[in-house]
Amino acid sequence: MRLPLILVPALLLATACQPVKKESSAERLVYPVTKKVGQVDTYHGQEIADPYRWLEDIDSPDTTAWIKAQNDVTTAYLGRIPGRDRIAARATEIWNFNRWGVPSREGKQWFWFKNDGLQNQSVLYVADKPEGEGRVLLDPNSLSTDGTIALKDTAFSADGKFMAYGLSSGGSDWEEWRVLDVAKGQPTEDVLKWVKFSEVDWSRDGKGFWYSRYDEPQGENALKAKNEFQKLFFHKLGTPQIDDELVYERKDQPDYSFGADATEDGRYLIVSVGQGTERKNLVLIRDLKAKGKNAALKELIGEWKAEYEYVGNVGSKFYFRTDDDAPRGRIIAIDVTRPARKNWKTVVDQTDDALQSADLVGGQLVLNYLHDASSRLRRYGLDGKSKGDVDLPGLGTVATFEGRPGDKQAFYSFASYTTPTSIYRYDVAKGKSTLLRAPTMAFDPSIYETRQVFYTSKDGTRVPMFITGKKDLALDGSNPTILYGYGGFRIPQVPAFSASIATWLDQGGVFAVANLRGGGEYGREWHEAGIKLKKQNVFDDFIAAAEYLIAEKYTSPQRLAIRGGSNGGLLVAAAELQRPDLFAAAVPAVGVLDMLRFREFTIGKAWESDYGSVLDADEFAALRAYSPLHNVKPGVAYPATLITTGDHDDRVFPAHSFKFAAAMQSANPKGKPQLIRIDVRAGHGQGKPTAKQIAETADVYAFILNAFGLAKP
Repeated sequence: MRLPLILVPALLLATACQPVKKESSAERLVYPVTKKVGQVDTYHGQEIADPYRWLEDIDSPDTTAWIKAQNDVTTAYLGRIPGRDRIAARATEIWNFNRWGVPSREGKQWFWFKNDGLQNQSVLYVADKPEGEGRVLLDPNSLSTDGTIALKDTAFSADGKFMAYGLSSGGSDWEEWRVLDVAKGQPTEDVLKWVKFSEVDWSRDGKGFWYSRYDEPQGENALKAKNEFQKLFFHKLGTPQIDDELVYERKDQPDYSFGADATEDGRYLIVSVGQGTERKNLVLIRDLKAKGKNAALKELIGEWKAEYEYVGNVGSKFYFRTDDDAPRGRIIAIDVTRPARKNWKTVVDQTDDALQSADLVGGQLVLNYLHDASSRLRRYGLDGKSKGDVDLPGLGTVATFEGRPGDKQAFYSFASYTTPTSIYRYDVAKGKSTLLRAPTMAFDPSIYETRQVFYTSKDGTRVPMFITGKKDLALDGSNPTILYGYGGFRIPQVPAFSASIATWLDQGGVFAVANLRGGGEYGREWHEAGIKLKKQNVFDDFIAAAEYLIAEKYTSPQRLAIRGGSNGGLLVAAAELQRPDLFAAAVPAVGVLDMLRFREFTIGKAWESDYGSVLDADEFAALRAYSPLHNVKPGVAYPATLITTGDHDDRVFPAHSFKFAAAMQSANPKGKPQLIRIDVRAGHGQGKPTAKQIAETADVYAFILNAFGLAKP
């Protein structure tokens, strides 16, 4: 169980905007002084200055003082914008609705997450049946006063008697794992530390579980230290972590990572070996009933050729989802007693749609495809014969499908940009779905609609985009619009409900999402068309999306903002630097913004599979050409920019955002505002408390509307 158009009258606009112009004009906005140092690095014979290198020392008194000074300026600026508190109040109303996760059967009990609406963290419930009310099993909100301790993941023993669970503090990716006695509702003495990017799976006898961890960082801040040499361990229940069995490591491969799955029948252990974020892996197998040398891990798939995701097994026949010789994905079967490639069998061949995930439920394969970036659920027998599609409510996304090989029923979630996540029960034999849970909220989705359009990028590539707004949307170029994108790491951008997006729609806004190359919307080839030396394609796709919205009169440059996070933060920063004329506002969140040094921090080196490496001359040249930090030009009229990050972000080290903010403020101190919002005790985004999400939503939308000249009390 592994658990995101109302036209204001001109008179009203003029009246509402007067106080903003008086109080927050560029002349009155004074940025903190950011010193420069003489740091110069040489790459392939080219000298590159790095005057803000000192901001990488995030614990130093100078950096701490700089963070406070920047937050003081930003807080004061945002606080003067009319309507900021009104937006926060309305966001709170919209956020306040019951939200359920997909129920999962563990032993004879059912477990699911639920949030009553404004709880900072969702609560884990247990019940005897999936439609029951349940009792609280674990409430993360009781673990901290500010909601900054998050329950990141859970793993149950086969009989459902014990639950291993991972907690993170302050938004960090580092997790501390514990074990809960489900019947007693009390934790055991088991405590595991320095766990990060780990799958957890129990042995079927319930005696313990496999997990991956790093060595404790020595002599360096754990939020900054490189993550190398992950190891796979087995933890025996009731024993100290120091006694855990080392199952597998590769001392010669610092970037390898490991994930373990025990088969449902308890016979085999499957270990996936990854390297960085590249969607390629090896597969190892261990016969858990074998003795001596036969009990060792052995290679099942030993080539770095493709992605292989274990789906399930029937005896010695193992099913995998793979893009091996199928860039959009297929299902293969491997008999582990005859594992040679020549004996592999194709069960379900690739289609025109991208295969995202596969589940073996009730003796059937349920495959989740993307058709132009929205979900299609298709059923197949284990012989590969089609059993038809699962009917879905409309254009949207199935994010979770939960069931076991022997189950007669399964459960899945469905959502769209205008439909909150609903939970459905699926009858395996009949192939029919019935609604189990659907929320009600202080937001009327029926007055909005999502349109899917296709536009042409710079090189002629056809790119899809979702546009959500009111059904009677006037195409007159006046609509306040946010364009969102990601474009990387083979992660597709699919329809999903967000209280934050609903708040923007409620403010009269249009929300557009471009399905850029670099993502996973159309499989491996779509991804590879936007990485390394082809990364500029992603920015071109995003810029073309903006041009489409303007040409088709959804909006205008004066009322268009761009937003994205992480790799999407890079996208937003690069786009605003390359085409500042297209946008009134830009919000790069937790972005990778120093493309010459991302490999130096935390898990950054793993991203070279998408970005390339500064150690390669050609890839360095490509990185240097678009790196946001290195392409800020003095005197350019950049859009109003609100950079956001968290002081505990140990995925994308916050110094990326610190240095970029300093560069933007220095480039044009009398231009449009270039601000940075640094959230305290917050990380990359996962597990962020509801209260912090609402506060950030209000700040971002107030900033954007102010940049549009549409701020109103």
